[in-house]
Amino acid sequence: MMRWRYALALGLLASVVLGTRPTWAQSEGSVVVWGKRVLGADLSKELTAIAAGDSHSLGLKADGSVVAWGNNNYGCCDVPSPNSGFVAVAAGYSHSLGLKADGSIAAWGDNSDGACTVPAPNAGFIAIAAGFGYSLGLKAGGSIVGWGSCAYNKCTAPAPNTGYTAIAAGRDHSMALRNGVIVAWGDNYYGQCNVPAPNSGFVSIAAGWYHSLGLKTNGSIAAWGYGGDGQCTVPSPNGEFAAIAAGWCQSAGVKNDGSVIVWGNNSDGQRNVPAPNAGFVKVAAGYYHTLGLKGDGSVVGWGSNVAGQCGVPPPNSGFTSIAARGAHSLARRSDGSIAAWGDNSYGQCNLPAPNSDFAAVAAGDYHSLGLKADGSILAWGDNSYGQRNIPSPNSGFTAVAAGAFHSLGLRSNGSIAAWGEGSYGQTYVPSPNSGFVGIGAGGYHSLGLKADGSVVAWGLLAYGQCSVPSPNTGFTAIGGGCYYSLGLKSDGSIAAWGANDYGQRDVPFPNTDFTAIAAGYAHGLGLKANRSIVTWGWNSWGQCSVPLPNAGFIAVAAAQSYSVALRAPRVWSDFGWDGDVDLEDLVVLEACIGGPSLPYNPACTLQPDAQGKVAADFDGDGDVDQDDFGAFQRCYSGAGHPANPNCAS
Repeated sequence: MMRWRYALALGLLASVVLGTRPTWAQSEGSVVVWGKRVLGADLSKELTAIAAGDSHSLGLKADGSVVAWGNNNYGCCDVPSPNSGFVAVAAGYSHSLGLKADGSIAAWGDNSDGACTVPAPNAGFIAIAAGFGYSLGLKAGGSIVGWGSCAYNKCTAPAPNTGYTAIAAGRDHSMALRNGVIVAWGDNYYGQCNVPAPNSGFVSIAAGWYHSLGLKTNGSIAAWGYGGDGQCTVPSPNGEFAAIAAGWCQSAGVKNDGSVIVWGNNSDGQRNVPAPNAGFVKVAAGYYHTLGLKGDGSVVGWGSNVAGQCGVPPPNSGFTSIAARGAHSLARRSDGSIAAWGDNSYGQCNLPAPNSDFAAVAAGDYHSLGLKADGSILAWGDNSYGQRNIPSPNSGFTAVAAGAFHSLGLRSNGSIAAWGEGSYGQTYVPSPNSGFVGIGAGGYHSLGLKADGSVVAWGLLAYGQCSVPSPNTGFTAIGGGCYYSLGLKSDGSIAAWGANDYGQRDVPFPNTDFTAIAAGYAHGLGLKANRSIVTWGWNSWGQCSVPLPNAGFIAVAAAQSYSVALRAPRVWSDFGWDGDVDLEDLVVLEACIGGPSLPYNPACTLQPDAQGKVAADFDGDGDVDQDDFGAFQRCYSGAGHPANPNCAS
């Protein structure tokens, strides 16, 4: 075995000497978001179940792991470790449940009412349901256990508490199924517990905010309770339904032909199923959003996406740049189109048509900017301060930046145009307005990078955010937070100045090897040359807690309470996720070698996935041997030379 290891190593070294390493550009990636908002899960495949809360969503993967996205206010997207062995998920208003294969329940998120405190013994459960501040668990013997906020006795199943086969939880009422009969209890103000006759022949149930649904064996749906938004008026023909879901004031059903029908409230488009409306097998309904699971394992979301609960507009790939501020985000794709998600209270996510030919994006607190390939700027969203009124001529721009309520544009002649709210002087560019090569905008101040590497700052001065530290030379990039500023130096270090009440100026040691920066409201991000991210400052929402693995990132952005990054596709053999396959990766591979039909070497440092396979086992046959070495050889590119993402196939 050592002989083929040695031969491969010689071959790899020879490719370095002879300069035969192939190179591929890796300037595109997928969006990853963490902090008060969580996004980035791959929703294109391998999902087997879904659940929707108020403004967060859950998905169960085929490998038994759970993915979560959307609002993370209470940690309802922070799946506890170990994230494996799950067989079902349920989403409450602001908490989450996961049922394990061993019959135990994991609970996370808002526990102010005890909804996440599973009573002992935490064993023997076969189904779960989550409502508003409370949870239900169905035991293997058919009894129901309830915990959390138990107003209206919604946690206590009617006697006899036995023989139940399914459960559902609404706002303050609960439902259970037994022998085709529905039992409902709890708040009945709107009649949501009054099951219509005949109460028989039901095969599944769903509980909304104040209404209830039951699916019959004949494929029809019974709906009762509050129906002021039409959520209890099942569209005709009422038949051939295969699955149901109930949200705040909307109801949904999957037809036998794979289409989804949604009825009731449509204030945020939660009834507008995106095309093609086909191939669905399951549906889930949240407060203002709806999810559909397709037969191919992909998830589609529609309706409100204010917290990202519908996910990054698909596909989550091919992005080249990102921007975030306030509570919304923008991302530009390599085809020149833009994706937008988050707060849309002022239309800042309503992309102008045609959505094409964009070269760059910028996000203000409630407005958005897009730079076109022809040098013109488009603006949308809030215009209370004229931040969308681009000065004439609207041409010749090469970069854009957005503050809280003002906008900046860099012209090809090196001058800066500024417009919008200027009460602190942030739109009055200092003279001489020339020689600029970069721009940045803080909350109420502006930054300009000169060709000589110096920075000019103007606007609100109260916190020192415009007092560039000495020596004011060698800067290559700039960024502005609410009351502070960041500058990237040519030596890879970061300079920070202005407010420091949250430590947003305290760049961690070692302050070296940075290639990009981003400034949020009061936290900073620095992208390292090895594609890892360093964070500092305000972390109340987890915006400084980079999701693992902290590797493979190619761009960063920061909003008020969350962080955004682009992560490059991972080449199989790039164990360090630094963009190349080199001798460092060879060392990692060699440590995992066991040989044909032998277990992985205990010295292997790669963590196994949910199926117990390590990344070095390219062919997935349970060992690391010469076949895997062959795949590694096809991927080898050498240090600093990006590898082909499809090399190992």
